[in-house]
Amino acid sequence: MATASSAALRNSLYAWRWYGLAVVLILLDQYTKGLASGALEYGRPVRIFPWFNLTLQHNTGAAFSFLSDAGGWQRYFFSVVALGISVALVVRLYTVPRGQWLFALSLSLILAGALGNVWDRLALGYVVDFISVHYDRHYFPAFNLADSAISVGAACLLLDSFVARGGVGNNEKTDNSEKTDNSERNGG
Repeated sequence: MATASSAALRNSLYAWRWYGLAVVLILLDQYTKGLASGALEYGRPVRIFPWFNLTLQHNTGAAFSFLSDAGGWQRYFFSVVALGISVALVVRLYTVPRGQWLFALSLSLILAGALGNVWDRLALGYVVDFISVHYDRHYFPAFNLADSAISVGAACLLLDSFVARGGVGNNEKTDNSEKTDNSERNGG
């Protein structure tokens, strides 16, 4: 019993680091959205670099303004989905073993992004986007720090899936080498 409770305490202390990172990122996301909303005129680009503008946009849909003209129900739907995913991420972060820092980082970034955007959706009815990247006349949809956290978190999650398993196709080699080791130990 004492071992199980001490392991749970170690896990909860480890998880709080990642929860703390998520909170810092949520606060930074909300701060930058507040700055953008206060300093930028809606829809008017402010050129920073030839390929980078700050442009205040309000996104009532999901990624890339998906379902932005759906009539309002999407606000609550996307909020419920994001909150459900966030609860699952909080629980999963609690159970991540100490050695899996890249996996924990991934979950923390995705959690921060989901909650940063759901805050906007519930408080404002839309997500504040203000980062605009483009080449010539080809524009990537505007985004924010929460979107960036989700994207980086997803990339880290993908990287972790390759690193943790040793790359694609290495699972079979690991299984066969274990069988060989076991058969050698058993004399066969």
